[in-house]
Amino acid sequence: MVLIDGTLIPTQRRTGTENRPNYSGKHHRHGLHFLALTDERGRLIWISAARPGRTHDITAARRDHIPTHLQDAGLGALADLGFLGLDDDPDAPVVVTGFKTTRAHKLTTSEKDANRVLAAGRAPVEHGFAHLKNWRILTKLRTDPTRATHLLRALLVLTNREINR
Repeated sequence: MVLIDGTLIPTQRRTGTENRPNYSGKHHRHGLHFLALTDERGRLIWISAARPGRTHDITAARRDHIPTHLQDAGLGALADLGFLGLDDDPDAPVVVTGFKTTRAHKLTTSEKDANRVLAAGRAPVEHGFAHLKNWRILTKLRTDPTRATHLLRALLVLTNREINR
């Protein structure tokens, strides 16, 4: 089992119309969006390529073919509500998300319990991202996706090397 989540790495703002896709309306700042897979202890396993900050989690996961890769590897993933609808196979779900409440549909007691269990299982993913965001070099990151991807993947290698000491 793996945990999947997306995050916005804040970047320095650049002017011009070519930088508009890097603005995240949700976070009200410029940045680059990354997906990451972590193990059950919160250790980073994989980081996606950098995408513009306005990219949604589910869009990035679909472009990276995450459900197909997980199914081929025989793995399942726990995800937050940002991935709701990613895996539409009810017989053999690969990506498990919680239940979402709406005005018309209030959550039942069993759905609330399932969300609590899922949140408890996903707790280590926050630790993995917190560790990644503590790297000071990310505060100086510009909005060049290729350089940001190389930098984050190098940090992934360094992080794994630090853990394996």
